[in-house]
Amino acid sequence: MSTTSASLVRREVAGLPAYDPGADPDEVAALSGAARVIKLSNNESPFGASPAVAEAVRRWLADGVSRYPDPTGKRLAEAIGKSLGVPAERVVLGNGSENILELLCQAVLDPGDLVTTQAPGFSLHEIFPRMMGARVEKVPVTAEFGFDAAAWRAALAAGPKLVFLANPCNPTGAMLSVGELKRVVADTPESALLVLDEAYCEFAHPHPEYPDGLAMLRGQDRPWIVLRTFSKAYGLAGIRVGFGIASDAALVQALDRVRTPYNVNQLAQAAAIAALGDHAHLADTVRRTGVELARVADRWRGKGFRVAPSSANFLFIDTGRSADRVAEELHRTGIVVKAWREPGYENFIRASLSTPEDNDVFVRRLAEICAKGTR
Repeated sequence: MSTTSASLVRREVAGLPAYDPGADPDEVAALSGAARVIKLSNNESPFGASPAVAEAVRRWLADGVSRYPDPTGKRLAEAIGKSLGVPAERVVLGNGSENILELLCQAVLDPGDLVTTQAPGFSLHEIFPRMMGARVEKVPVTAEFGFDAAAWRAALAAGPKLVFLANPCNPTGAMLSVGELKRVVADTPESALLVLDEAYCEFAHPHPEYPDGLAMLRGQDRPWIVLRTFSKAYGLAGIRVGFGIASDAALVQALDRVRTPYNVNQLAQAAAIAALGDHAHLADTVRRTGVELARVADRWRGKGFRVAPSSANFLFIDTGRSADRVAEELHRTGIVVKAWREPGYENFIRASLSTPEDNDVFVRRLAEICAKGTR
């Protein structure tokens, strides 16, 4: 960047960390020479999207791609509203749910405002607020990756304007129970916007202690929004569509004022409607992922590794050594994971669950690398 260009950039933007999407699979393929790269870095579904999605996409392509999409996403918003029992005017759509995180920060935050979130946590829960000049306080988990009620109570007492709470949490996969979420809601100031990020909720729903966040917040006379996505359990990561259910239509209208009018393309809208209607495919994906989650976590713990208790579709694994070095060694074998670089967690990798065959290859190769004592 030239000196002149650099002088134009807001200081908040100049100091932002870059979002880390993980290693490029094509580069890993070239490095490793592997015929097929096993990509475990982005929490994608290895079971793909519903067959109904492919049919919806074919129908849409047959009509051509020359027209703009519906800027309001009316049909998709109505389908989501009907599915969840909320009015369509309280549904907001995004180019992935992280797009809605960005819109929330643009619409709500002033320089100097306080935002409270988790640590370790999803990096965009910090990056987007800082982009707007807000301050971010991160509440750490316990030593066992659990919810620290006292730490949250103290942080919320400081009066944040915006609260980002992921359930299950990314990157640990740990979930808040019904009682724990109730405590956070009770401790959050009524003047704050509570953002419940449920990107992985479908995987956690079978757990008897996983709370129905939407049901819990419905009766709250306070601003809130629940975020979900079609990228994970529904298998639509490549076409980017997420959504939020807001406490009131006025919040959605505020987000509409800062979003680009065509932020969700027509292909994504059609695919999401089709995916939402295939309950059997979603249930099968969740079931198969749960089987692999339990099996692979047990294997790692049996080998003496510390693994966070996950209710999502990934595992957070303490390698006992530099995660960057471990990830590099895995890349040489054709496996892509995400090395976590947040302070205090530099020895952890996050690995998505894949097919049983891919998971077995990953377990074997990572065990071999760690046995060699990579430092």
